[in-house]
Amino acid sequence: MTNKVDVLDAVVVGAGWAGLGVSHALKQRGLSHQVLERGRVGETWRTQRWDAFRMNTPNVQTVMPGDSYDGTDPDGVLTRDAFVALLEDFAERNRLPVERDCPVTELTAGPENGVYQLTTSRGMLAARNVVVASGNLNIPRRPPWAAALPPGLQQIDASGYRSAADLKKGAVLVVGSGQSGCQIAEDLAEAGRTVFLSTSRTGRLPRRYRGRDIMIWLVQSGFLDVRREQIIQMAGRIPARGVLGSTCTISLQSLSAQGIVLLGRMTGVEKGLQLAFADDVEDHLRFADDASANVKRQIDEFIARAELDAPAAEPDPAEIVAPSLPNPPIRTLDPAASGITTVIWCAGFRGDFGWMRLPGVLDAEGQPLQEDGVTVLPGIYFAGVDFGSTRKSGIILAIAEEAPRLAEHIIGRSTGAGRAMPAVRSLP
Repeated sequence: MTNKVDVLDAVVVGAGWAGLGVSHALKQRGLSHQVLERGRVGETWRTQRWDAFRMNTPNVQTVMPGDSYDGTDPDGVLTRDAFVALLEDFAERNRLPVERDCPVTELTAGPENGVYQLTTSRGMLAARNVVVASGNLNIPRRPPWAAALPPGLQQIDASGYRSAADLKKGAVLVVGSGQSGCQIAEDLAEAGRTVFLSTSRTGRLPRRYRGRDIMIWLVQSGFLDVRREQIIQMAGRIPARGVLGSTCTISLQSLSAQGIVLLGRMTGVEKGLQLAFADDVEDHLRFADDASANVKRQIDEFIARAELDAPAAEPDPAEIVAPSLPNPPIRTLDPAASGITTVIWCAGFRGDFGWMRLPGVLDAEGQPLQEDGVTVLPGIYFAGVDFGSTRKSGIILAIAEEAPRLAEHIIGRSTGAGRAMPAVRSLP
């Protein structure tokens, strides 16, 4: 990259599945562009996933735009490294213009009207359009009272966990029973660790239902096409995604059957040493059970409506096993007395967009203000935002639809045909 360049049609920030998908759509339409990646292709997948991580979409759905699965294991799931290899192959095979090891440190309005300026570690770039595809789930969240935990405890985030062998000897407290929390807790238990799991109000999905992978049903039934606005209307907010095991169903009760000690929501630290928890484990169990039952009911209705020939539902071992709960419920824990040496925070993520020095594109918390990937600033877009448009948004399945839409909007803007942007909202 040189310090003086022509104005590009577009710059894409991030070379994960979203950024590469957008680059593919831009190249197909003959738009001059560059993809800027802070590290390597798929950097977040390389550095923020544990060793045993596997995708939650089956192989038949884990494909990039223009590709289709032609292997022998359509219901299998890719490992972390295999998915990174898929991204690398897609970028190289399509000769996408990826600039590796080139983080963007600032995005501003350029001196020329309608042109944006990107400051990178290798110089400056100018573009009429910028698509931010760096992800909005890459900076871990911790509660403010995490700093009050006893100083001897090792604290790491889900994105920093690799394997049980990397942790201090002793028991582990996993805080949060969403996707990462449940899978990491299971990984630790399978490694022989004593595990405490502080649960949360999170839904659950069965891995298979009525003869098919659940993700196949969710696509075919239209479940994933429900708009963000409708989800907020139904739930009052954007809920956490339901827990979905990579190879089989994971439930709180099945984790307890593996010896994992289920605790309520962690509420803080008492008297400087005691870890405090709410008495709400049973509520969390019911919520997850109800969420799974609701999804299965919607699939049943779709099968009946479409008059499909599908086998009858069979009992799922992970959903019918009886929970094994502490009696009485554990409300406080002394880390030293219980042998806890490590706390793994699985409390969610946010995006890192502090380098965007543009008005109106980020909310008060520094998160994207967008609708269908479009912002109030002409030429500024977001791709791959979780729940950005529908339930499907934020999953690799969405980019085959999202990337062409953004590319066409960019073309339309240059010809004056791009649609006007309505008032946008942040993700709750």
